[in-house]
Amino acid sequence: MILPDITGFATALPRHGALIGLDLGDKTIGLAVSDTLRGIASPLETIRRKKFSVDAARLLDVIGAREICGIVLGLPMNMDGSEGPRCQSTRAFARNLERLSDLPITFWDERLSTVAAERALLEGDTSRRRRGEVIDHVAAGFILQGALDRLRVLESAP
Repeated sequence: MILPDITGFATALPRHGALIGLDLGDKTIGLAVSDTLRGIASPLETIRRKKFSVDAARLLDVIGAREICGIVLGLPMNMDGSEGPRCQSTRAFARNLERLSDLPITFWDERLSTVAAERALLEGDTSRRRRGEVIDHVAAGFILQGALDRLRVLESAP
C-alpha cells in the first residue's frame, strides 16, 4: 500500500523491522537498508536497470532475504518543491511495485541527496571511478536515513 506521507507510513509499520530505501534513476536503482531498530541506514547495492519485471524481481529478492517491512522511495522533487517528470516516473514505479508487494511504501524528498552523497565520498577521498560505482546506493542511504530520523521524531512525540 502506498502511503504518501511519513506519518501514515509510520502507523502502518510493525514496531521493529528493517526498511529499504531506493534512489531511482534512469539507469540504476540505489538500495540502502536499515537495521531492525531503524537507527542507521547502510548503503547496500546498485541495480542496473533493465525492465521493470527484472528490476522488481531483484528488489523483491533483497526484500525477502533481508526481511524488509517497508519501502522508502526517494522522490526527486524540483528545487522549488514542484513535481516534474521524474516524480511521475517514481510514483508509477511505486504503483507497479504495489501490485507485487503488500509492504507499505512511502516517499521521501530526495533533493540534494546525491549532492550529499558525492560530498561524503569526496571527503572520504574516494576515486572518481569508485564514486561512479557507489553513488546511487550511497544516495539511497541518505534518503533512507532522512526517513529514519523523521520516524524517530514521530515515535518520540507525545
